[in-house]
Amino acid sequence: MASRDSRWLHALFPENADRTLPWGEVGAHVTLYRPVGLAELRLLALSGWQALPPRLPDQPIFYPVLNFAYAEEIARDWNAKTAPWAGFVTRFDVRAEVATRYEIQVVGSEQTHQELWVPAEELDAFNAAIIGCIDVLASYVGPAFEGSVDPVTHLPSGLLEHSALSRTT
Repeated sequence: MASRDSRWLHALFPENADRTLPWGEVGAHVTLYRPVGLAELRLLALSGWQALPPRLPDQPIFYPVLNFAYAEEIARDWNAKTAPWAGFVTRFDVRAEVATRYEIQVVGSEQTHQELWVPAEELDAFNAAIIGCIDVLASYVGPAFEGSVDPVTHLPSGLLEHSALSRTT
């Protein structure tokens, strides 16, 4: 019998369970979400809200998520609870023929915890398939966050000080 402490793991990841889902019917594009911290948000701004930043050497995959609830959970419960105490939810559209190359990975609850695993070396091609700008939908800050966040744009103060960083949407 599984120990009391490991039962949750077996419930989320039962043995021999398929942890991928097929794509259903999609249109010309797929809407994806990405929870980011303050450093990644700055890099998004520097790209003119057009591209996701390259992965670090110890990050072999880029994982956009398939729904706002999951992105919000990560931004609120992880990013905002670790230094620098801020998390943001971004949304972007990707051409369907590119997004659907990647299987939907289930990493927890099948209804909520769905993401794509894009190899780091394929991120440039993935970025080229982004349609329009990357939008910031929500922000979450922890009690130790220094600064302020605009309640309308969800952007932290000082992020857009230079005209090159202003939003194009």
